[in-house]
This record gives sequence, structure tokens and C-alpha cells, in this order.
Amino acid sequence: MKLKTEPQVLKCMLAVNLNVNIWSAKRKLNPDDFVHSELPPESLASLGSKRICDPKTLKIFSTLKARAVNVLDKSGVRFLGGWAIPEAKAAEIVNLLDMIAEEFKHAKDSFMKNYDQAVQNWIANNPGWEKIIANSVVSADYVAERIAFNWQVFKVVNPSGRKKALLEAGLQSEVNNLGCTLFNEVAKDAREAFNRSFMSKSMITRKALSPLKNIQQKLHDLSFIEPRVAPVASLIQSALDKIPSKGAISGTSLLMLNGLLTLLNDTTALTNYAQEIIDGRSNDSVLDCLIKNDKPQKETKSKKSVPKVSNKLESLGLW
Repeated sequence: MKLKTEPQVLKCMLAVNLNVNIWSAKRKLNPDDFVHSELPPESLASLGSKRICDPKTLKIFSTLKARAVNVLDKSGVRFLGGWAIPEAKAAEIVNLLDMIAEEFKHAKDSFMKNYDQAVQNWIANNPGWEKIIANSVVSADYVAERIAFNWQVFKVVNPSGRKKALLEAGLQSEVNNLGCTLFNEVAKDAREAFNRSFMSKSMITRKALSPLKNIQQKLHDLSFIEPRVAPVASLIQSALDKIPSKGAISGTSLLMLNGLLTLLNDTTALTNYAQEIIDGRSNDSVLDCLIKNDKPQKETKSKKSVPKVSNKLESLGLW
């Protein structure tokens, strides 16, 4: 289905691009590093790399990058090489990125202050290889230019002009795939949550509910992307509301959660259920079906089968 000139989805979201550069602390090995060794010809093999600084001293930067990615994955959906986020949550997300950026800056300042000593310690900790390390040491300025944390937030709009149809084709394709991308991300999160906290368990703690709550919040915030997103968010919330407010979770409640996570991992079945909810099926009926492990059936006296939902998520009038 073709997009309109100004798709509704683009009006509700912003795009975020994250740029985090982390120095690898590696330099290419060269033949001079092995003057007393016979090496194969370059046509047969190429030399690898050598570390000129302890990689543990750089681990903090990877940790902070992972935190930033987690912030964006938690609230947004992958889009145009970055993320699409709800415009309503932009300030909250940017505030979290600001905090991480400040930590990144402090970590960089600390690393650069101790850089020369860190290199000397690395050389001392690798006796017998001092020369090949020392010959490849780079300046602190060189390293500083290769450690950076930046991001950009921008609004995506459709192009205009006489060649509008040609110019917007690529953007239309990206927007059309947003719903599929979102449901695929949910499937991945559900699969990881099941494997980590639910598999082969007869009882779970309330901490295991956190991934489901995060998925529900993400779908709720991104419900403008595709009509079947909101019913799924509502279904998850209904399941969470059925869980006792205190104590460990087991029995029927655990069976329901297991069924829900299994459903979230199956994007085809999930969109079928979501469509049934749009058509009038109740959340309670769907959850009961998950407990019984039955196949989805429409709540209607008609014997018509449930229509298949294609992998391409249609707009149903949202754009």
C-alpha cells in the first residue's frame, strides 16, 4: 500500500542516529616485527594485528555504548540505520543519552590522562615483545580523535516537488517495514526473556516480569506505527493485570505467561490474534486460549476461517 504525501506515522516520530567511536588499541603487524622469523608470502597469508594497550582499559566505552543502544532499543524501533522514537518521549530519551554522554566524557578524560602510563604498563606486562609494541605506539591526540560519543535527533518528512514519487520511494519502503521491524524486535525480546527466565521453570519471581513490562510499554508508545500494535500492547497489559500483586508466580498464571511469550515470538500468529481483537475478540478470550494451548479461532457463529495476515503490515487507514 502506497504512502500518502504526509504519512501519519512520520508526524508522530523522530529519528535518532547514534555515533559512538571507540579506539581499538590495535595496530597492524608488519614483517619488521618478525625479523628473525620466516613468514609466508603475502599472496598466501596476511599478518593480523597487535594490541598496543590493555583492552580492559577501554571496556568502559563499550559498556556505555551498549547502555545507549539499550535506551534506544527499549523505546524505539530500528529505522534508517538508527532508530525511530515517539516524539512524545524524545525529551526523556535525550536526557538519558545526555547522562551517558557525560559518563563517556569523564571516562575519556580519565583514560587520556593515564594513556602514556597505560601503554608503558602494557609494554612491561609483555616481556620479550617490547619492541613490536613500542614501534607502533601512537600519540595521545591520535587516540583522542578516535574516541567520541555523539547523537543526532531529526524529523523525517516526505520530499516534495515534481519528482516526488521517485524521491520518496526509498522512504516509503522504510516506513512500510516499520511494523514488521517492530514485531520482529518484540519476538527477539520475548524469545530472550523466555530462555532467560521462563524455560523449564515451575515457578518464577516477579523480576521475570520486567521484560514483558518493557515490551508492553514499547508497544504502547509506538502504537501509532501499525494498527495491530495497540491490541498486542493491550493484551500484554491484560495478562500482567491478572498476575497476583505479591509473591512468586506459578500454576495457571505461569502457563498464561509462557503462552504469551510463545505468541509474541510468533509474528504471524501474533498479528492474527491482534486482528481478531480489532474485530471484537476479547483479551480474556485470547489469554484463555493461550492457557489451553488451543489454536486461535474467531469468536463468531460463522464457520468462516480466520483470514491470513500477510507478512506486509498494512496501514488500515493510519497512513
